[in-house]
Amino acid sequence: MILFWVFVVIVFAFGFVVLFGAPYVPSLRKEVRSAFKELYPLGSKDVLVDLGSGDGVVLLEAARRGAKAYGYELNPLLVLVSKLRVGKRATVRLVNMWNTKLPDDTTIVYMFSVTRDSKKSIRYLQAEATRLGRPFSVMMLGAGLKGLPVRASYRGHTLYEIEPGK
Repeated sequence: MILFWVFVVIVFAFGFVVLFGAPYVPSLRKEVRSAFKELYPLGSKDVLVDLGSGDGVVLLEAARRGAKAYGYELNPLLVLVSKLRVGKRATVRLVNMWNTKLPDDTTIVYMFSVTRDSKKSIRYLQAEATRLGRPFSVMMLGAGLKGLPVRASYRGHTLYEIEPGK
């Protein structure tokens, strides 16, 4: 009986979040490492926010490069896994990214996206750039930000510059 309830909780936790954003697709450490090397070399002056931080792979890679790293995740099970994995090297928060402000010193946002959320992602990111009063970079895995110019791409990752909205 307990296995049944564990199964129900897992299905609910992973199924529920798909209603609000992209499904959990684990980032591959090797691919993230390559993207940070080729597209956006992170350093100690960077503040990375991983929207949908999942199991914390991106946060660990950012922290290893000296960047300050924040993870926003909606799935409570993944928040727990991520917090255990990253320890004090990054900050992980259980939040709905669509309703959460980026830290004022954000320099780059990392996210996985599906086509369905492209316009919503652009609106959110431009609103945050406007609130911050400056542009910032976005590295995206998955569906791109349709209509925005691509700064660079490498394998499955695409880099954008988000300007304040009009």
